[in-house]
Amino acid sequence: MNLPITSVFDLPERLAAKADPALIAADDEHFTTIAGSLERSIADLTASLDAERRAPAGRGRQAVDRDDAVRRLSSRLRALRRYSLDLCLGRMVYTDGRTVYVGRLGLTGNGVTGGGVTGGGVTGDGVTGDGVTGDGVTGHEGDRLLVDWRSPAAEPFFGATHANPMGLVSRRRYRWADGRVTDYWDEVFSEAGIEARGKAALDDQSAFIASLGSSRSPRMRDVLGTIQADQDAIIRAGSAGVLVVDGGPGTGKTVVALHRTAYLRYSDPRLGRGRGGVLFVGPHEPYLAYVADVLPNLGEDDVQTCTVRDLVPEGAAAAHETDPEVARLKSSAELVRAMETAVRFYEEPPANGMTIDTDEGDVRVTARDWAAAFEAPDPGTPHNEARDQIWEELLAILAERSGVSESELGRSSELRTALNRSWPLLEAADLVADLWSVPAYLRRCAPWLSIDDIRRLQRPYPRAWTVSDLPLLDALRQRLGDSSASERRRRERAAVVAGRREMDRVVDDLIASNEYDDGEGLMTMLRQQDLREVLAEGSALASADPDLLAGPFAHVVVDEAQELTDAEWQMLLSRCPSRSLTVVGDRAQARHGFSESWQERLERVGLDRITLSRLTVNYRTPEEVMAAAEPVIRAALPDANVPVSIRSSGIPVHHGSVAELDTILESWLATHAEGTACVISDGSVPVPARDRVRSLTPSLAKGLEFDLVALIDPDSFGDGVEGAVDRYVAMTRATSRLVVLSSATQS
Repeated sequence: MNLPITSVFDLPERLAAKADPALIAADDEHFTTIAGSLERSIADLTASLDAERRAPAGRGRQAVDRDDAVRRLSSRLRALRRYSLDLCLGRMVYTDGRTVYVGRLGLTGNGVTGGGVTGGGVTGDGVTGDGVTGDGVTGHEGDRLLVDWRSPAAEPFFGATHANPMGLVSRRRYRWADGRVTDYWDEVFSEAGIEARGKAALDDQSAFIASLGSSRSPRMRDVLGTIQADQDAIIRAGSAGVLVVDGGPGTGKTVVALHRTAYLRYSDPRLGRGRGGVLFVGPHEPYLAYVADVLPNLGEDDVQTCTVRDLVPEGAAAAHETDPEVARLKSSAELVRAMETAVRFYEEPPANGMTIDTDEGDVRVTARDWAAAFEAPDPGTPHNEARDQIWEELLAILAERSGVSESELGRSSELRTALNRSWPLLEAADLVADLWSVPAYLRRCAPWLSIDDIRRLQRPYPRAWTVSDLPLLDALRQRLGDSSASERRRRERAAVVAGRREMDRVVDDLIASNEYDDGEGLMTMLRQQDLREVLAEGSALASADPDLLAGPFAHVVVDEAQELTDAEWQMLLSRCPSRSLTVVGDRAQARHGFSESWQERLERVGLDRITLSRLTVNYRTPEEVMAAAEPVIRAALPDANVPVSIRSSGIPVHHGSVAELDTILESWLATHAEGTACVISDGSVPVPARDRVRSLTPSLAKGLEFDLVALIDPDSFGDGVEGAVDRYVAMTRATSRLVVLSSATQS
C-alpha cells in the first residue's frame, strides 16, 4: 500500500489510539489520490479559463455564452481553491463491502463533477460527457473518489439511523483544521460493524455532538458534515409548492434553509441560472453577514441574498413605524392591492375631443380615438412603458384617418400635453407621498378605511419613509415600471441610426475605393444590408444595470418568515410567480403574535399546496438555558413549539446585577481564547467595545448564536407577546452560558 509521505491525519496525543494505521491507512491512500485529482482539476480549469478569456468576446449570444463560461469556470476554481482535501466530509461502508467517500463536490479520477461546466474535467448539471453524471458518480466504480453531498448517492451519509441504516455498516465523519484531519468518529449500524470494531474508532461522542460544544465565531461555522437525519430529509424535499419548516430555537432551521438552497440549485434544473434562480431572504443585515460564507462554501455563488428592506431602494434609510395602529393599517395585503387603483387614477382617457394644428392641416382628435389608443397596451404592461404604445397607436389612428404623417403629428405639443395630463409618467415615491398627504386621494384608493384611519395615516413629512411603506413603494414600482425607459429607448434608437449612417459611409467608401479585395467575397458581403446592420450594433448605448432582486425567481427561501406582514408577503410573491417557496420560521418567535396556523396564514396571503415539516430537537441550546426560557414563552403562548434539548452544558443560568457585567465579560474572555459573547439589551445600557463581544437588541440577535449571552434587564423589553418573544429569543441565543443581569439589583 502506497501511503503519503506525510499522513493527512494530525491527531493530538490524547487520540493516539485513533492513529493506528489499521484505522487510517486506507483513508490516507484515498486522500493521496484525491490530492492528485484536485491538482489536475485546478490545472485543467485554469487552462480552460485562460483560453476562454483569450478568446474573442464575440457578439450577441456568442458573447453571453463566453461570459457565462468565464463566470462558471471562475466560480468552480474559487470553490476548489477555497478547500483542499477538506472537500471530503466522511465515508460510508456498505454491507456489500463498498466504501464511498462523500464530499462538498463530486470528484472522479478525471476531475470535479456536478454544477460546473463541461471541459477541463469539470461537468455540468445533469449527465455530461466522459461518463460522469451530475451526482458525481461515474460509470466506472473505480473512478469515483467523492460523491457530491447533494447527490442521491450521498443520502445515507446524512439520513442513515440505527432504525434505518440504509444499507450501511458504518459511517465515518472527519474534523478538519488547516487541511489536516484533527479528529474523526465512526458510527456503526449493524452487528457486522460492531464485530469489526477493530477497524472502527467508536467514540462516546458523535461528530455532531462534539461540534455542538465548539466555540462560535462572527460567521456561521461549517456544519455540512454534521447534518442530522431529520434536517437532511427536509433539505432533500422537492421544490413544488410551499414547504414550511417550523422549528424552535436551536433546531437548525437556518442550517436547513441554507443547505436546502444549495441542494435545490444542484438537483432541480428548473432553478438554475437563466431559469429564474433562487432568492434567499433573511431577517436583517447582521444575519446576512453571519451566514455570508455558507452558500459560497457550498459552491453556490449565484444565489441572491437580501432582507425585505433590500428589495426597495428606500429600505436602507427607512425607520420603524412608531404608531402600532399605523403599522397595522399599512401591513394589510388589501392596501397593497389598492396601489392598482392609485395608478388607475392616472390612466383616464380624455372625455372631450380636441383639434390640433399641424403644417399639413388641422386634425380632429375624438374621445373615441383616445379610448382606442388607451386600449393598445398589452395586459400587464407597466404604466410608464405602456405610454409609448399609447402614443404610437394614437398617431397611427390619426394618420390613417387624416392623411397627415405620423412624424408631423408627433411634433404636436398640444397632443403631447394632452397625453401628459391623461397618462403622465409617474414615480412610486410621488404616489405614496400623495397618499399620506392628500386625504381625498387615499379615500379614493382605499374606500374601506374609516375617516379616523385616513386621518391617522396622514403625516407632515410624507416622504419620511418607514418600513411599513416599503411594500406599497414596491408594489407601485412594479406596476409603474421605469419612468426613464422611454427616453432611454429614444436615445438608443438615435444612437443606432447615427451608427448605421456612419457605418454606411465607411462601407460605401471601401466599396467606392475598389482597392481592397481579399478574394473571399468581402466586397459582395459589404453590399448586403444584414452585414451592415450587424456592424452597426456596437453603436447602441449600454442598457441600464438590471435590478438583480426584481425577479422573477423560480424559488424563494425565507428565513424567520413568522415576522413577515401580509403586505411584505406580497413583495415576495410578486417575485415568485411559480409559488415555489421554502418558508422557515417559528410561530413562538413572532414578535407581533402568530395566532393562526402556518396553513391559515399562508393561504390568506395567496399561497396553496402547503406542506408542513417540524423540527423538534434542540441541538444548540443547553438544557439549563431552555429550562429557564421555556416558562417565559409558555406564559404568553401556551402552544409554543418548544424543542427538546439533547445536551447539557453543566453551567446553570446566573442571575445577578448589571454591575457584574464587566467582570463577567473580562473573566470569560480571559478563560476562552475562542468564541463570541453578546450583550443583549434594549440599547439603554452602554457596553464598552471589546473584541469578540457584540451588543445587540433582541430583534437583531434573532437567527444568531453566541457562546455567552449576557441578558440585560429583560423586563424592559415590554409586556405581552412582544416582550415575551424578545426575552425568549434573547435567552435562546446562548450555546453554552446565559447570565441574566438586572439594574434593579444594583446596590
